[in-house]
Amino acid sequence: MPKTVVGLFENSGLVDDVVREIEALGFPRQEVRTVKEPITFEVTGVMSFPRLDFEVDLGRELTRIGATKGEAQAYVDGLRRGGALAFATGSDEKVKAAADVMSLYGAAQIEEVGGPEPQIPGVVHPNLTPMRDGPMVAGRISQDGGGPRCFVW
Repeated sequence: MPKTVVGLFENSGLVDDVVREIEALGFPRQEVRTVKEPITFEVTGVMSFPRLDFEVDLGRELTRIGATKGEAQAYVDGLRRGGALAFATGSDEKVKAAADVMSLYGAAQIEEVGGPEPQIPGVVHPNLTPMRDGPMVAGRISQDGGGPRCFVW
């Protein structure tokens, strides 16, 4: 089964250095890639929402390799703030080494939090039935460094 490590870098300028170091570990170029939010989004039709399409496609790809929806959303949010993602796919040993490189460069740690839906006083939506103690799972960036995640898919 393929194994992929994903690192979110809030400083997108570091990603090229991360990729060079990962490739120096023996990763083939096609097994290492980066994703940054495009500067412009191509409009493909009248009903095109290019930024939304990009984010949905990225979220779908992240969940396909094993990220939860909350984690995928945290990665997308990191890109919105100007960050960049680095991916490396390979054997257990290579992926571990790539994760170590990402940690050295300060990959942000994505943490999934769960619990009851937060109760926000004064917010009333007349057409919605309130959920009390319903499950809510979201991803968040908790800290820089030590944060690359490995996914087996």
